[in-house]
Amino acid sequence: MTKKSILVTFALGMATVFIADSPVNSAQESHVGNLAGNAGSGKQLYRRFCIGCHGPQGDGNGENAQWIDPKPRDFTAATFKCRSTPTGTLPTDEDLDHAVQRGFVTTNMPSWNPLTPQQRADLVAFIKTFSPRWGTEKPGTPINIPSEIPVNIDSILHGRELFQKMECWKCHGPEGHGDGPSASTLTDSKDNPIRPYNFSTGSRFKCGETNQDLYRIFMTGLDGTPMPSFADVIKPNDAWDLVHFLRTLQTLRTPESTVWKKYATEHARDIKPIGPNAGGQ
Repeated sequence: MTKKSILVTFALGMATVFIADSPVNSAQESHVGNLAGNAGSGKQLYRRFCIGCHGPQGDGNGENAQWIDPKPRDFTAATFKCRSTPTGTLPTDEDLDHAVQRGFVTTNMPSWNPLTPQQRADLVAFIKTFSPRWGTEKPGTPINIPSEIPVNIDSILHGRELFQKMECWKCHGPEGHGDGPSASTLTDSKDNPIRPYNFSTGSRFKCGETNQDLYRIFMTGLDGTPMPSFADVIKPNDAWDLVHFLRTLQTLRTPESTVWKKYATEHARDIKPIGPNAGGQ
């Protein structure tokens, strides 16, 4: 073999190693605010902080995955729960950044807020390399969140009626504890068991902590889970009413809980229980 042939063979071999070690779309970027994220830099961060759970291929099959419930996110499917975009569409880079920064309550995914904004942007860029969808699709357009209506007893009572009428209690339970009659049967898009959210746990929701965050969940749904989008089912003011009622299920002192407790004290006999064979109020 000539010297030239040896060099060509060596070069081809090195290229094969590099390709095998790199996920698709390796030149993917992210744009979070004024920052541009680079997948090359994000790759090193992923190997340091994320690979143990999400795995070398980003498919959620890391070394720790067998002990984790719920299972780590499979980035190859590009299906994300927390988005500002309509159901079925890709999230924005800002959505992914918020998820990394915030973490997910009631899961093993912590907040990575200690990372710098640039590091998070780089990490988002690398996460996007695991699915070819990022090369052929654009993120959805973030939904509009209208101004919140006033918190009053009429809004809370209507939200309570909706919770009954839409049978939210079948999964979340009559008191919002995640123990409804259907709770034990629910699975995610990968057939893993999944538990409905328990509103009495902490101050945070799966995708945030504000009333706007909760509204967004209703209207975008949590893709990959049994929680659908209600964008085509309820009107914006109805969604705000539901938000206000769900706030009363939390063990927190909120404007909604203050209004509800006063009403419940004065009208205890008028309040019907939530569940099968119950009325809305």
